[in-house]
Amino acid sequence: MRAQILKANEDDEYYFDEGCFILELSNTAADETISIARARVRPGVTTKLHRLRGVVERYVMLAGAGRVDVDGLPPQTVKTGDVVIIPPECPQQITNIGDDDLVFLAICTPRFTQEIYEAME
Repeated sequence: MRAQILKANEDDEYYFDEGCFILELSNTAADETISIARARVRPGVTTKLHRLRGVVERYVMLAGAGRVDVDGLPPQTVKTGDVVIIPPECPQQITNIGDDDLVFLAICTPRFTQEIYEAME
């Protein structure tokens, strides 16, 4: 690994079939230990129930308000500054309960790849 600065490019944001928009901030085979993505969920939208195989995911809430459903916990409201820790294979989904976009970082260890994503709906 070498020192570098990765610049976000808003044009790289894409719609993920889970029900949110994703901007990959850092996700490369050169750094397999972690990935960082910005997720954006529109008002009133609930992402599809899913889980990640072999990966711990952390949501770091940046803007908006949501209700997170993580297996083993009662549904909880989350807001800016909250962190949700989601163990591997743990069913999860989030709903934007506010009037503005819900924005959070999704930090995965090891890094996120499509192969570890499992839709549950």
